[in-house]
Amino acid sequence: MHVSWVKNLKRPVKVAFQGEIGAYSESAIYEFFGQDVQPVPCKRFIDVFRRVESGETEFGVVPVENSLEGSVTQVYDLFLEHDVKVCGEVILKIVHCLIANPGVDFGSIKVIFSHPQALGQCRNFLERLGCELISTYDTAGSVKLIKERGMLDAAAIASERCAEIYNMKILARDIADNPNNYTRFFILSTFDAPPTGNDKTSIIFSTRHVPGALYRALGEFASRGINLTKIESRPTRQKPWEYNFYLDFEGHRTEAKCAEALEGLKANALFVKILGSYPKAPEIGNTTI
Repeated sequence: MHVSWVKNLKRPVKVAFQGEIGAYSESAIYEFFGQDVQPVPCKRFIDVFRRVESGETEFGVVPVENSLEGSVTQVYDLFLEHDVKVCGEVILKIVHCLIANPGVDFGSIKVIFSHPQALGQCRNFLERLGCELISTYDTAGSVKLIKERGMLDAAAIASERCAEIYNMKILARDIADNPNNYTRFFILSTFDAPPTGNDKTSIIFSTRHVPGALYRALGEFASRGINLTKIESRPTRQKPWEYNFYLDFEGHRTEAKCAEALEGLKANALFVKILGSYPKAPEIGNTTI
């Protein structure tokens, strides 16, 4: 737990996440809020947004990008459809394991289940095995599936903690293509966080489809010395070849120069949606799940 306002929350807080118990998103909950929380599993990302938006849970946790596979585009698109705020972020080092039922060995494995991001992150390892790959909605859900079905010719990719929870066998550890495998998660609520002096802000905007529009929009930040930490485009889905831009920048939206930049952006954009300001996650260290 690294954010001061979290310490003042009435406990336990309810936090929605996508996946089954043992998922990486559940681990992100404990990393951010501590142990005195009530994780609420959800089947889909949209269910996390809906539970937070309706007040059914105080918070939600969703992955937004991975250092190997890039952004979780489905999550970014949901911010356009739902009235939730980003009030925090947490970054975890991800260590994938190949997990099977007790008594199963490598030679028996014919099919491997996991979330598409996990499969992509372990591509080189999986190509050497030559097994059939089946995408599922969740890493932990994949382990649960092969356990419940008693599958002796299948394995799943998930965390070591997940293997412990479901009493399964780890066939191989740390199987991702690159050891620098980190996932960034957003903390969702109906509010954003107060300034701390070490903050970031996330927004969505779109520009007019004219020459120099994006240049002028980004110039509002450059001219004020505001550092941009991420920018990504996504199709608007309304008109071909027009895009929304997802932008993270250093600073809190209430700081004078940030507020001025946002006002300037609004003058150069078709629309601007402020997702929230929140304390920066600690620098990447040795947090391992």
